[in-house]
Amino acid sequence: MTNESPNKPPNSADNPIINLQGSIERVTFHSEESGFCVLRINVKGYRDVVTVIGSAASVTAGEYVECVGCWINDRQHGQQFKTTVLKIVAPTTLEGIEKYLGSGMVKGIGPHFAKKLVAAFGDLVFDVIEQSPERLLELPGIGKKRQQCVSSAWCEQKAIREIMVFLQSHGVGTSRSVRIYKTYGDKAIEKVRENPYRLALDIHGIGFKTADTLAQRLGIAPDSLIRAQAGVRHALQEWSGEGHCAAMREVLCDMAVKLLEIPAPIIDDAINAELGEGNLIAEFIGQNEAIFLTPLYRAEVGCTASLQRLNKGPPPWGAINAEKVIPWVEEQTGLTLSDSQRKAIALVLSRKVSVITGGPGVGKTTLVNSILKILSAKRLTIGLCAPTGRAAKRLFESTGLEAKTVHRLLEFDPAIFAFKRNEESQLDIDCLVIDEASMMDIVLMNQLLKAVPSTAVLLIIGDVDQLPSVGPGAVLSDIIDSGQIATVRLTEIFRQARTSKIITNAHRINQGLLPETDNSQELSDFYCIYAETPEDIFAKLIQVVTERIPKRFGLHPVNDIQVLTPMNRGGLGARSLNIELQARLNGQSEPKITRYGSTFSPGDKVIQRINNYDKEVFNGDIGVILSVDIDESLLHIKFDERTVDYDFNELDEIALAYATSIHKAQGSEYPVVVIPMAMQHYMLLERNLLYTGVTRGKQLVVVIAQTKALAMAVKNQRSQRRITNLVYRLNS
Repeated sequence: MTNESPNKPPNSADNPIINLQGSIERVTFHSEESGFCVLRINVKGYRDVVTVIGSAASVTAGEYVECVGCWINDRQHGQQFKTTVLKIVAPTTLEGIEKYLGSGMVKGIGPHFAKKLVAAFGDLVFDVIEQSPERLLELPGIGKKRQQCVSSAWCEQKAIREIMVFLQSHGVGTSRSVRIYKTYGDKAIEKVRENPYRLALDIHGIGFKTADTLAQRLGIAPDSLIRAQAGVRHALQEWSGEGHCAAMREVLCDMAVKLLEIPAPIIDDAINAELGEGNLIAEFIGQNEAIFLTPLYRAEVGCTASLQRLNKGPPPWGAINAEKVIPWVEEQTGLTLSDSQRKAIALVLSRKVSVITGGPGVGKTTLVNSILKILSAKRLTIGLCAPTGRAAKRLFESTGLEAKTVHRLLEFDPAIFAFKRNEESQLDIDCLVIDEASMMDIVLMNQLLKAVPSTAVLLIIGDVDQLPSVGPGAVLSDIIDSGQIATVRLTEIFRQARTSKIITNAHRINQGLLPETDNSQELSDFYCIYAETPEDIFAKLIQVVTERIPKRFGLHPVNDIQVLTPMNRGGLGARSLNIELQARLNGQSEPKITRYGSTFSPGDKVIQRINNYDKEVFNGDIGVILSVDIDESLLHIKFDERTVDYDFNELDEIALAYATSIHKAQGSEYPVVVIPMAMQHYMLLERNLLYTGVTRGKQLVVVIAQTKALAMAVKNQRSQRRITNLVYRLNS
């Protein structure tokens, strides 16, 4: 402890190394990646709170710190204590203990219970929680459930701390420590030491580079086979993340050489080793050897087998006379079908597997409803499904029949992490309708088709001109391109749909034409606003979302308006726009909680980033935060009609959703869509991206764009065909 003046910190010329000790009053800044922190600390003998900068795996207000370092005079921030060693120890003062326990770091203890605990047990409270947790039951308001919750949270927190210190001591960020603990349990450090590359495979949010940094710190040689194998697998997974099911061997080799900076012969050995271990599978696509991740290869083979199996034999209803049944269905629905719709019905009724594709306003819904009416009259059991909750909800609204997500239909069981419905226990249906099939990736489609009985009929509906699935494969377009499955392509825009500028412009974009905008004072459902620069786009977007649309159309800026942007990064990316829109639309909301680089508070619109089968919330689902419970370390989020609880440690699963990427919006519809398009997005400016974004809007679409960027998006068509082998398989 220093004996310097209690009024202000020293500023001596020789700047000696000294020790400081005190309790953390406030954590001003802490990076979970680098560990860098700025702390405000109460130091005995100093009248003012001291600013300390240093590095720590984890810091919480109320904790006690021992610091070794020197004073510096920062030009911008003034006098600070810069540490070379920052050691965190349990607080010793009753005030510090109470603040520490009440910080929300231990689930089940908030400020209220922290006060009670300290009043009852004083400075022995940590020993009581750890060694005699049953004594917590002596306190009023603490039952068995809360006592168990506090005990397990305390043990978990201790283990997570150990992981954090281990990671940081090897130069790795600590923000995913909770996930590492939840995945590997108490043996986490041991497992990571054994093979650090497993982190990149098993832990959401940890990339190969992080695992690689750790591996090299742990002494794994840069040119070792274990590193080369992990790098090859990672390169192929990154490639599949772009939608491909396979990579040509030379391409994979080049990608891995570039990633790892080790010679090609070692990479070649690694590919052979991975093939030998069964993690990868080689197969020729045309004249070139392609390398598949084994699950993707199996999914393609399985999909092919299921489609060929289902396409055999007569439909369960036998023969239906289309000429008789079409007038009957027109009478039942009160609608007159077009010639193309009549032909489509006749074709679908004569086949076991068929596809209906087409853009907005071409009568897909009418056609499907007519077919379902006919099949219902035959007393057939019909199943309806879609890849996302929102798409399933829309299918129910358009048909009046129960529709489920694919996961719910197949009865996903988190306990065994598998579907209960499969080839051994198939669905009890005569007909399955899959809507929004452009979103179905090869893995999910394989799981679904396996569960469809051979006697059943399969009807696949989707818009093949939309973006392909987020996951690997191009299932809908491959099925159509194979020519093996009966396909109806609807192109005629119906009269009532022609009055919608959203629909007519979606079709113009699809034909490679610029959208038309109405410059009259009459209200329209489609507007193009041109801007010179990205900064101009940003200013106009903020004004349109927060002022112009709410005032002119009477719509809510959060509930009704969805900003859809081509990418996540950059000034016009989803991340940046979310921070700006959150500040303007919900900035005053309290209490706030910051985790994993994002701040959340009640009223925020959020999106789920990964599939969480336990919570039955899936990638792309959008919800609103109802409340933030600091005492219980919980966020309550409403998704459609369900409220789902998130522990603070799970908040890396969600992101703000005032703005999302167009990819994330597949299968959803919103009252209003606002789309920024700038040249900084040029890598992603493609026709199907803009078309997908525009077709998400129900009542109003506003495109705010640089002229050149919009023209590029309309002109560019599928810069890169996904590498799959499904067309060949179906044809063979």
